[in-house]
Amino acid sequence: MCGIAGFLGQYDKEQMPIVATAMAERIAHRGPDDFGVWVDTEVGIALAHRRLAIVDLSPAGHQPMLSESGRFVLVFNGEIYNHLELRSQLSAAGTASAWRGHSDTETLLAAIEVWGLTATLKASIGMFAIALWDKQEKTLSLARDRFGEKPLYYGWQNGVLLFGSELKAIGAHPSFERRVNRDAVALLLRYNCIPAPYSIWQGIGKLPQATCLTVKPGQMDAVPEPYWSLAEMAESGQRTPFAGTESEAADALDAAL
Repeated sequence: MCGIAGFLGQYDKEQMPIVATAMAERIAHRGPDDFGVWVDTEVGIALAHRRLAIVDLSPAGHQPMLSESGRFVLVFNGEIYNHLELRSQLSAAGTASAWRGHSDTETLLAAIEVWGLTATLKASIGMFAIALWDKQEKTLSLARDRFGEKPLYYGWQNGVLLFGSELKAIGAHPSFERRVNRDAVALLLRYNCIPAPYSIWQGIGKLPQATCLTVKPGQMDAVPEPYWSLAEMAESGQRTPFAGTESEAADALDAAL
């Protein structure tokens, strides 16, 4: 379990690293092994990360992590189960140079540079919440795994886009307004939980599962776009049903699991 946090929007340049650090400190329990902050004060972007080292225990897995070209900056919470397979594909195609470490974060960045973000999300099997800054396009992308295993909250507050693995990280930013969403309270009383895309705070929501939100500074009308659909997968299965025997189906399921 790791934690990510950050914001996009003009803010006091001297305070940006301090605020990003404060946001990360609120979720220190999610990642006791390492801590990092990356800030571009001219654009108004800050990314913060708390790390629980699992895949690569060395400093080569430190985040925020820059891509080899320097174009992309990534903070990532989760695990990509097939990242070694993705590495093999990149290496076999000659599109990846010498790897710096063994982390799935580095694999994601290399794949994004070659295939683009959407194709990389579709190819990645795992649980994740990511924030990706594209220096060239000056866009911030927030994405969540297919079933929403890893949490990611986000929302615009006083002209600043805030995001974090937990609400308490967002609450550390001075632009955050602590206003209860009364509709969310009604949902809580009805369902004993607050379903996506809502949260208890007005103006802050959960990024829906299997979606990606890409925004430019000040672009408050951007909406999450799905990159995968469970309904489409079910419909595809109905169009091309398994043709083998029951025993073969059991073996295929066992292999898939």
